[in-house]
Amino acid sequence: QVQLVESGGGLVQAGGSLRLSCAASGRTFSSYNMAWFRQAPGKEREFVAAITLSGSNTYYSDSVKGRFTISRDNAKNTVYLQMDRLKPDDTAVYSCAARYLSGSAYQPNSQSAYSYWGQGTQVTVSS
Repeated sequence: QVQLVESGGGLVQAGGSLRLSCAASGRTFSSYNMAWFRQAPGKEREFVAAITLSGSNTYYSDSVKGRFTISRDNAKNTVYLQMDRLKPDDTAVYSCAARYLSGSAYQPNSQSAYSYWGQGTQVTVSS
C-alpha cells in the first residue's frame, strides 16, 4: 500500500504559477503509476495529468496541455505538478492518485484505474 500527501496549493493570481507536490510513503514508489485529478466546486472530479512508472510517458487533459507539467522523482518518492499560466477555471481541489504497476487495461485518465488517493490541496486562482 501507499499513502499520499499533497502540498503546495494556495492562492495565486491569473497568469501565475504553482508547483504541487505529492509525497508517497513506502519503498516501492517506482512501481506506481501516478496521476493528478481535480475537483472544482459543484463539478465532478476530472483528470489532469498522469505519469508512468519511470516517467517515460506522460498524459494530459486538453484543458491543461501546454500549461501544466507532471514529473516524478523516484528517489524522493514524490510526484510534482508544475502549473503555469494559471486561469480562474483551474480553481479546484487537486488530488494525487496512485496505481500499482499498469497492465494492458491501464487507462491513465480514468479515476477507476487508481486505488490510492491523497486528501487533496486547494488551488485558487483569482482573476
